[in-house]
Parts: sequence; structure tokens; C-alpha cells
Amino acid sequence: MSYQIIDGKATAAAIKQEIAREVAQMVAKGQRPPHLAAILVGHDGGSETYVANKVKACAECGFKSSLIRFEDTVTEAELLAEVERLNNDADIDGFIVQLPLPRHIDEQKVIEAIDYRKDVDGFHPVNVGRLSIGLPCFISATPMGIIDLLDRYHIETSGKHCVVLGRSNIVGKPVAQLMMRKANPGNATVTVCHSRTANLKEILLQADILIAAIGSPWFVTADMVKPGAVVIDVGTTRVPDATRKSGFRLKGDVNFDEVAPKCSYITPVPGGVGPMTICSLMKNTLLAYKNRL
Repeated sequence: MSYQIIDGKATAAAIKQEIAREVAQMVAKGQRPPHLAAILVGHDGGSETYVANKVKACAECGFKSSLIRFEDTVTEAELLAEVERLNNDADIDGFIVQLPLPRHIDEQKVIEAIDYRKDVDGFHPVNVGRLSIGLPCFISATPMGIIDLLDRYHIETSGKHCVVLGRSNIVGKPVAQLMMRKANPGNATVTVCHSRTANLKEILLQADILIAAIGSPWFVTADMVKPGAVVIDVGTTRVPDATRKSGFRLKGDVNFDEVAPKCSYITPVPGGVGPMTICSLMKNTLLAYKNRL
């Protein structure tokens, strides 16, 4: 079976160009550009890379960006005070607090302190709740990116059986909500599996659309995928690789070489869902700027 690769890099570039054109038109009319701020605590390598990519994406979209840095010795009270300052800054449309945070800081407390109207990561309980009942909200970036890919590749989801592998608050739960909403893409019959699911292989073999977000490299093998399935690989595990300048390479949750020949569509890692995540953050920032919620 010949398969089509879902190119997240090209799709994200196209969406960023669309946003940039819209922002250029607004600025030409005398409006200020949208403004995204990011709080970065400590010097985690992965977080540094993510935030640098977000700042770069802001520039590509014509946004203003601010990066606020704290050492990992910052107190919870200091961090909450900064969140409050950003909540009250009328020039900042949306902001994110890059996770994970140091252990002495309660992540959930920080997330809940963010004004949900500026929560462009879509993690605040108000946004999560609004998503679950189908109200306008900020949708967390990775699930929104997945939906955009299905939409742009015209992949039929209505009436299909979608199996989500993973139940995280960041990907598994929200993408399941989106796939069963009354919309297009959506209207799917959704099964959510996880590490405790019995008969996992049998359930995965029923999937017309398989979204793998379990965080276990090459977990999904060819014998778990039915012929013609659409496979979306959300996994990005760093594995050591001495041949790379970075010293590592990214592995998805799906064994691509083995699974791809059985698929109709599949996302690669890297270059699939990853680029779409940052692109979704840009979409949410533009939405916040327009005060659409």
C-alpha cells in the first residue's frame, strides 16, 4: 500500500504565512501587532529550544514577543506575582509559562493563576471545561495542530473509529474531546487507551485513525495497525545519538519504517505534529488579540 506523509512542517509554514498576511494588514491600518509573552524558569535544554522556536515563530508571524527569565531558585510567590503582572498588562494579549517547572513550585497553582482569556496554552480549567462542552476557548496547541493537519489533508473523520493512545491533560484528553465534537474534523467514535488498557493490540487494530501520544518510543508496531489506517504520531522522545551534533535524535511513539507501508496517511517524527504545536500557539495569540472569547 502506498502511503502519504502528512507534512507538518510545510503545513505550519503555510499557516504562519496566512497569519503574517493578516497581521500585516492590521498593522497597515494603524493597529499594534499581537504580543505573546513567555515565562521561562531555569535552563532545561528542551524548554530552551521550545521557547526559542516560539520567539522565532512570533517574528515570522509579525508578532511582538517578550521572554521573561527566572532562575530555577525563583519562589512560587515571585512567579505568581509575575503571572499577575502579565494578567494586568493590557499590551500583552497572551502568555505562556513554559513547563515543566522546578519541583518546589505547584504547576497547577500557576496554571490556575493565569487569566483564562490570556491562557494561549489552553491549560486553564476554564478553557478545558469550555472545550468539553463545545464553547469557544483556547485549545491546547498539540491537539489543535492535529485537528488542523486532518483538516488540511481532507481526512474524513465523521463516523470513523478514532483510537487515542494516551490520556494526558495536554494531548490525550483534549484530542479525544475534539475528535468527538459535532464539527469537522470531528464526529468520530473515540476510544481512549492507556498503559492499563487490557487487549490493547485488539483495540488499536480497530482504529481508522490512530493518535499515538503515550510517550514511549516505537511503542506502536506494524502488527497493531490495520491496513489503510491514518496514523498521527505525537511522540517526541530524545534518544542518544553520537552521530548527531545535538547528541540525540527524536523518536516517535510509532515505528515509522515498519508501520508506514500499512497506512493511508502518517505523520513523521520529526516534521509532523511538532511544527504544528507552535503554529497553534500563534493562532491562539491572534485569537486573544482579537478578544474573540
